[in-house]
Amino acid sequence: MHLSKRIQSILGDGDDGWGVFYKARAMLRAGIDITELTIGEHDIGTDSSILDAMHRAATRGHTGYADIAGVPALRDAVATRLQARTGTPTSRENVLITPGGQAALFASHMAVCDEGDTALFIDPHYATYPGTIRSVGARPLAIPTQSSRQFQPDPDRLRASAKGAKSLLINSPNNPTGVVYSQDTMEGIAAVCRHEDLWLISDEVYDGQVWQGAHLSPRALPGMAERTLVVGSMSKSHAMTGSRVGWVVGPAPVIEAAENLAINTTYGVPGFIQDAALFALRQGIAFEQKIAAPFCRRRAAAAAVFKDQDTVRLIPSGGAMYLMLDIRATGLSGEAFALRLLEEQHIAVMPGESFGRAAAGHLRVAMTVEDTRFLDALERLIRFAQMIRKDPIR
Repeated sequence: MHLSKRIQSILGDGDDGWGVFYKARAMLRAGIDITELTIGEHDIGTDSSILDAMHRAATRGHTGYADIAGVPALRDAVATRLQARTGTPTSRENVLITPGGQAALFASHMAVCDEGDTALFIDPHYATYPGTIRSVGARPLAIPTQSSRQFQPDPDRLRASAKGAKSLLINSPNNPTGVVYSQDTMEGIAAVCRHEDLWLISDEVYDGQVWQGAHLSPRALPGMAERTLVVGSMSKSHAMTGSRVGWVVGPAPVIEAAENLAINTTYGVPGFIQDAALFALRQGIAFEQKIAAPFCRRRAAAAAVFKDQDTVRLIPSGGAMYLMLDIRATGLSGEAFALRLLEEQHIAVMPGESFGRAAAGHLRVAMTVEDTRFLDALERLIRFAQMIRKDPIR
């Protein structure tokens, strides 16, 4: 008896690159005090008002099978939110509710990629992107960006790899870099997609966390609504990571086809959770801003910490809940530095290599602990990097 080749190939080289994270969690279980700046998990729980709405929906009986494409009122609310932010006409027929953004990524690629198709994505990338593409039987192809260009994708480099590809996956505001793609970048991406007849899958789960510049959804650009699938989620915008509510927004025929996938995989999202998500969306933009405020505040405070030293370079962050740090001046890889930082300073960060080759020699830091502890960890990280730079074999 053998496992399928598809499921055995999901990780590609067999390493998910998250060894530092797993080690940090093991140390925590052993009772060691670790400052954990690894994953994008809010340091607050889901707001009690949302949990109360979830409880009310459950006790009132919304615990059976729910509409597989999503409760109509929730689909309407998502459509209204997207239309308000993009100016692009959107209705419930353009919305499929999914069990989180990850399921939306899978459904999007399943909808547009056939077995053996080439699916492009931008490097650095969220850790699951290549595995998601492999999971649908497509071939992932990374398009590298450069730290010196603040990880903005180069349309010329993209165009050189796009011939014969089926889709392109982008993410702005970006995880892991925190970079918000500029209008020139987005227009360049859109031009490549139109010229090469690519589907564009736009992961916009951080669209409510923009600290500098403006978020531009490519779906709003000319000729793009009919070839763009937008992935969204309640996880980051409303601190509902464990509730698993996300969506795909796209052309109605794609959404209808993706609903057939949901029938044969997830069978939808529990109704009482969808009701809680609807309640949360109805709280409006002020509620989202309240959830995002700690990350905006910590980003501003962190910028001051990195001034007046040249050992650790802070990549300018325009959005999301992360900072990307260039530690190549220490002579260590991101993974080697992160392991030593964990073992010697009990600070856990993610090596850039976990997010692709373009982020080698970098670290991703999640701004997900309270302010004083966060800033103390950054100051210790810098001192540690300076020590390594002077004495790398210490």
